Amino acid sequence: MQLKQVIIAYKARDSQSKRWAELCAKQLENRHCQVLMGPSGPKDNPYPVFLASATQPIDLALVLGGDGTVLTSARHLAPAGIPILGVNIGGHLGFLTESVDEFEDTEKVWDRLFEDRYAIQRRMMLQAAVYEGQRTNLEPVTELYLALNEFCVKPASADRMITSILEMEIDSEVIDQYVGDGLIISTPTGSTGYTVSANGPIMHDGMEAVTITPICPMSLSSRPLVLPPGSVVSIWPLGDYDLSTKLWMDGVLSTSIWPGHRVDVRMADCRAKFIILRENNSYYQTLREKLLWAGTRVRYSNNHRN
Repeated sequence: MQLKQVIIAYKARDSQSKRWAELCAKQLENRHCQVLMGPSGPKDNPYPVFLASATQPIDLALVLGGDGTVLTSARHLAPAGIPILGVNIGGHLGFLTESVDEFEDTEKVWDRLFEDRYAIQRRMMLQAAVYEGQRTNLEPVTELYLALNEFCVKPASADRMITSILEMEIDSEVIDQYVGDGLIISTPTGSTGYTVSANGPIMHDGMEAVTITPICPMSLSSRPLVLPPGSVVSIWPLGDYDLSTKLWMDGVLSTSIWPGHRVDVRMADCRAKFIILRENNSYYQTLREKLLWAGTRVRYSNNHRN
């Protein structure tokens, strides 16, 4: 990999990730690399400035923070095909990031990147837009939104809990009307996020599939669905015109939707590219460690592996 121009995004208002960012920027500049650096957070979005001010193709995005920081980077950088190296500094679970232990000797990391001693993992994303009127209307009334984890359609109100009524179609065929707290449309990457909290299935992040998971449905027959990646999921909010239903992408508000609108969700044209430094990268080990499954916590003297 050539490192001529690199983005460094660090978790906003986190002093530890900022210190690491400054150290990495200095080391890369000593290797004659041009660095664009800035904070990323709910009130800080450096990526439009990064992309607009780049004087040559961006070779790498180094993202220092947690999963939320990496999700933001993927939404902005995946369309440009920029590989992301996420490092868990200041984050919590770290499903999408390399451990800081893999990153302690940063000079060795740059050597590995220069010498192409790494792997690239490509993960599917979802795209969504809001349309008005009949299904024959294919002109969106919003911008195109991207998500690496999931899109969520659910109501929001400051003064009371709201039950939503959502009608869902798959490939133009009506499937069900859901009464409850909303719907989650997820990628395999997002299956270990909000989806698993709503009792959805966990899917290997190397798959291409779309999962639909109802949130607290008022019917025992409303179950999660796993769809092929080419499916188009359409969601129509029904009922009260005075209540605003929201479309969320990776936990971030996209837009409000109202009766008469529909949300179409499908597999995105682009994929997020992640750099993997771990030599023995295992999805199942990540599940054991991050979800604290019993095999990582309990040790028995009569275990069959002893």
